[in-house]
Amino acid sequence: MTAVPSLPVLDVGGGWEATVEAWTRAAARLHLHREGADARVRVERCAAGRLRETYPVGAHDLELQVSGGPLTEVLQTLVDAVAKADPACRRVVYAAPEGDDEQVAAAESAGFRHVVDVDVADEHLSLLVAEPEWVTGTDMDLGHVPGT
Repeated sequence: MTAVPSLPVLDVGGGWEATVEAWTRAAARLHLHREGADARVRVERCAAGRLRETYPVGAHDLELQVSGGPLTEVLQTLVDAVAKADPACRRVVYAAPEGDDEQVAAAESAGFRHVVDVDVADEHLSLLVAEPEWVTGTDMDLGHVPGT
């Protein structure tokens, strides 16, 4: 099993205020709010969560589960916060219900790309990922993996 590092503290920007509802070593529940918008977010290390056996997870990979709010904007804000808080995170994953074109389109508008459809318990999910340049880049001079 992949060793799971502690969840980073996310400094959520973009005009959002974040209230921590629950926090453990590998998962957190946040309430994001600002005037006219509200979102509930679960952030979890993929290696410790429901996606741990769905793809070759990295120790720093994070899954975002979002309900409410403008999904594209919330995802963009969270991806930016993860990049600052955990530069070794190679994938931020968003799992949309398979066939939910609206959620897939919102995630793609936030910079995510579809990678695979999986079955988790009784759910059929489409996994979308946002990856930093050091993962997706082809320039051999990009350097090394952050945090190593």
